[in-house]
Amino acid sequence: MDNDLDMRTAEPADAPAIAELVREAYAKWLPVAGRPPLPMTVDYAEALNAHRFDLLVTDRRLVALIETTPQEGDLRIVNVAVRPTDQGRGYGVRLLRHAEALAADAGLAATRLYTNRLFVANVRLYVWLGYEIEREEVLNGGVAVHMRKTVARSQPNSE
Repeated sequence: MDNDLDMRTAEPADAPAIAELVREAYAKWLPVAGRPPLPMTVDYAEALNAHRFDLLVTDRRLVALIETTPQEGDLRIVNVAVRPTDQGRGYGVRLLRHAEALAADAGLAATRLYTNRLFVANVRLYVWLGYEIEREEVLNGGVAVHMRKTVARSQPNSE
């Protein structure tokens, strides 16, 4: 993994770069789904007001992101995206583990996400990382696979 990679929380000025990265990252799924995946349709200026975005950057270039929000006692992973030229370097896994740590630190029980059933590589990755399939549902013209991973909650320091 690159040593010159920094993680930071997104700011409102990051919305255009986030939208661009998401378009690039999800473009490969257009022919699979037959329509734009939901993250390609989001207004990221609005999303930045509602959700947390953690960004991986190198030389001021956005490489990857994860969007999260607390929901019903868990941390929902709304979106994880890696620029296509940077895929295969472990950045997505790093961000998913970061979300798990955020959930644990907040005392939340689990992380949750969903993906399109047609995105088989994503489903396999999430299962490999310990996510369990909870259910499937018809959503936005496709079938969403809802997944959950229990996290070990952080223990308060006893000092």
